[in-house]
Amino acid sequence: MKSAMLYGAKDLRIVDLPEPSAPGPGQVRVRFGAGGICGSDLSYFAKFKVGDFAVREPMILGHEVAGEVAETGAGVTRVKAGDRVAVNPNQPCRVCRTCVAGRGNLCMKMNFFGSAAVHPHIQGVFRESLVVPEELCHKVPGSTDFRVAAMAEPLAVTMHAVNRAGPLIGRHVLITGCGPIGALTLMVARRAGAATVTVTDLADGALERARALGADATVNSASEAERVTSWAENKGTFDVAFECSGSMAGMHTAILSTASGGRVVQVGMMGDTPVPINRLMSREVDFIGAFRFDAEYAWAVRDLAAGAIDVSPLLTHSFPMAEAGAAFAVAADRAVSMKVHLTL
Repeated sequence: MKSAMLYGAKDLRIVDLPEPSAPGPGQVRVRFGAGGICGSDLSYFAKFKVGDFAVREPMILGHEVAGEVAETGAGVTRVKAGDRVAVNPNQPCRVCRTCVAGRGNLCMKMNFFGSAAVHPHIQGVFRESLVVPEELCHKVPGSTDFRVAAMAEPLAVTMHAVNRAGPLIGRHVLITGCGPIGALTLMVARRAGAATVTVTDLADGALERARALGADATVNSASEAERVTSWAENKGTFDVAFECSGSMAGMHTAILSTASGGRVVQVGMMGDTPVPINRLMSREVDFIGAFRFDAEYAWAVRDLAAGAIDVSPLLTHSFPMAEAGAAFAVAADRAVSMKVHLTL
């Protein structure tokens, strides 16, 4: 079974691993159809870590995946062989205190595909076949492009972020960073009723895509720095900001540009970094985190399957798994790519 396994920074190898065992009771074997390369995959690849999660052993990357059911174990009723499915990478325990409180995304014993958050690491989905619990498989119509179905994971991330922001109807929204997560946040915020959405990025290509997706204003935060700075005047401009760049500069822009009494949702991951606490405190700006998702995954699959959210403009490149190295190089070049997928 071909698998894309990371051995060190920029040391991604296609290796042959044994096929997984036959699915047991309540399990499903899924044949890989497509898997999206996420910003966290790029960070693991480039730095051998993401945020505070450092890789300590060879790890198969990937957590955005869709495929075809190849085989089912005893007692499986939701799907059958031949079905197309999106596979939820979240595996909360459902019994710890955060799960019981209804916040499964914060599970204290979470298993999440392609994550170095725990050790031994949870191996990822960039492999030809994987066995998963039935409840992780969400059926989509047979005509659904595997790449579209695999977008359920990043879409769920942005749905959770918008949930964390509270009602957006009539609100003026800022999004810092317009990679795939920023672009999807734009689409979800617009659908949630935002009055205006302004997007910043360093790449003109990303901003062009944001305009095509319906952004009211796009600003290059490097070449139009004075415009960005002006948003901090008169105690801020925007009601809600989503920080999707995972950069200190983006976080500071989001905080300083948000009006008194507004809210900043930190979506992008980064390491420890200085935060302008006084600017939050003195203006009563809420600064909150949005981490992964829970129930939103099923919502994302539903909307993608129904065509309620069209992610096709974001699907810029596909590579066979054997060319994973080239795929990661293109995914890291934001001047040319938005969402890059591996396929078989």
